Amino acid sequence: MKIYLDGHDYTYEIAELLKLFVESDQIDFISEKALENNQSFLLVSKLSKEEVRLSIESTLYFKQEKITDDVLIYDDRNFHTLAGRKKVKRMIKKSIFNVLCTHFKERPPWGILTGIRPSKIVHEMLDQNISIKEISQYLKTEYGVNDEKVALVTEVALIERPVIVNNGVQEVSVYIGIPFCPTRCLYCSFPSNIIDKKSRGLFTQYIEALHYEIEKVGEILDEMNKKVISLYIGGGTPTTLSDVEFDRLFEKIKAHIRLDDIKEITVEAGRPDTIDKEKLVILKKHGVDRISINPQTMNDATLVRIGRSHTAEDIIRTYHMARDIGFRTINMDLIVGLPDETPSMVEDTMEKMMLLNPENITVHTLAVKRASRLKENLQQYKITQEIQAKRMLEITESYAKRMDLLPYYMYRQKYMVGNLENIGYCKPGHECIYNIQIMEERQTIIALGAGAISKVYYPLENRLERVPNVTNVEHYSKRVDEMIEKKRIELLKYGNNLDR
Repeated sequence: MKIYLDGHDYTYEIAELLKLFVESDQIDFISEKALENNQSFLLVSKLSKEEVRLSIESTLYFKQEKITDDVLIYDDRNFHTLAGRKKVKRMIKKSIFNVLCTHFKERPPWGILTGIRPSKIVHEMLDQNISIKEISQYLKTEYGVNDEKVALVTEVALIERPVIVNNGVQEVSVYIGIPFCPTRCLYCSFPSNIIDKKSRGLFTQYIEALHYEIEKVGEILDEMNKKVISLYIGGGTPTTLSDVEFDRLFEKIKAHIRLDDIKEITVEAGRPDTIDKEKLVILKKHGVDRISINPQTMNDATLVRIGRSHTAEDIIRTYHMARDIGFRTINMDLIVGLPDETPSMVEDTMEKMMLLNPENITVHTLAVKRASRLKENLQQYKITQEIQAKRMLEITESYAKRMDLLPYYMYRQKYMVGNLENIGYCKPGHECIYNIQIMEERQTIIALGAGAISKVYYPLENRLERVPNVTNVEHYSKRVDEMIEKKRIELLKYGNNLDR
C-alpha cells in the first residue's frame, strides 16, 4: 500500500494506524500522487482549510480506480492551537480508519487508539470532572473504541484512581533490575543475559556495581527527602540470585534507602527453576509481601517449545511453597497466543490457576518483538490468529470473574497478536501499587541497574523526563557513576521546578 499525504505530514501517526491492517514492510509513503506501480493500493489523505472550515478526505484506490472514500468536514477557529492540532490529527486518523474498515471488512476493537496507555485519556478527563458516561461516549465517537474495550478501560481507571490521585510530591517508587536469566525464552525481547559459568564473573561485577548505585542513589533520595512508597525488583529473573546474594542485596537496600513509608515490596520470582525454600524465606524475612510466580502456560509441551526448563508441576509445587511461607500477594503471569497453543490449552491453564487461587493474575497477549528469537524464526511457528487470541482472552476474563478478580491495570504493546492488550487482575485490596504507578506515569520512579529507565514526573506540567541507564551490563559496571549523576541532575531540576 502506497500512501500520499496532501496538506499535512502526519506520517508517523498514520503509519502506526495502518499497521492495524497492513504489515509494516508493505507501507510505503510516496511524494507524488502518481502510482509507481499500477498494481499497488494507493491511499490518499487530504487536509484542506478555508477560514475556519476544515475538510478531511481519505480515498483508497486500486489500479487507479477508486474503491472507497470518506469525507469529514467541521468548523474550528482554534485549529492552529495545540488542542486544535490534536483534533485535526485525530480526525485524519478517523477518516483513514473508516476507509480501511470498509475495505478490510474488520473494525479493530481499540479504534484509532494505537498508544500503550489508553487509560491515560480516561484519567485526564476525570481530572476535569467529566463523568464516566461522557468519557465512554467520547471514546466511542472520537476514537472508535468498541463497547467492550470502553467498559474495560473505564473500569481499570476507576480502580487505579485512588492510588494515583493521592500521590505526594515527595513520594517515589524504586525499581531495581537484575537483567540475568537461566535461559532465554523464545518470545523475550528484554535486555537479559544468560547466567552460566562463563558469565559468572560478569554477574558478580554487575551485582557489585548495583550495590554501589543503591548506596549513592539512596544518599540522593535522603538528601532530597524523598519517601519511597513501593520497591520493585524485576528482571530478567531476579531469583537467579542465590539466597546469600539476595540477603546481601536487601541488607544493602535497607542500609541506604529509607523504607519508613514503604507500602509494598515486590520481587519477580518468575521461574520455578530458580526458586527454593531458603530463598523464599530470605525474601519473607526482608519484608517482601508480593512475589510473581509466572507459569506463562500450564502446558508442558509449550513450556519446552518456548525455552522454559521447568514443568507445570514445578509451578504448582513452588506456588504451594510460597503460600506456606506466607506471602500476602502472589501474582501469576500467563501469555495467550503462544506458538501452537489452542483455546482449550488456555482453558486448561486457567483451570489449574483457579485451583491455586492467586491474588493476582496478569494476562499478556503475545507480542512478537524484533529482538526475540520468535521474530527471527517466525516461519517455524504457528502463531495464534486474531480470532483465536480474542477467544483466549475471553476465556481468561471469564475465569478471572469466577475467581473474583478485577482488572486493575492494563497496557498495550506494538506487534501484539490481534491488536489486543495485557491486563492485570487482582482480588480487591491486592492491587500492585508499582504496576499502577509505572503505567499511569503520575509518580517519579527511580530505576537502578543496567537497562533500567528512571522516570521523573513533573506534576505542575503533567510530564515525564526519562533518565535511562545503559543496557549493556559491562558498560553499566564501568559507567555507574555517570548513571547516578544523571539521576541527581534530573531530581534537582524537579526540586527547582516545584520551588518556582
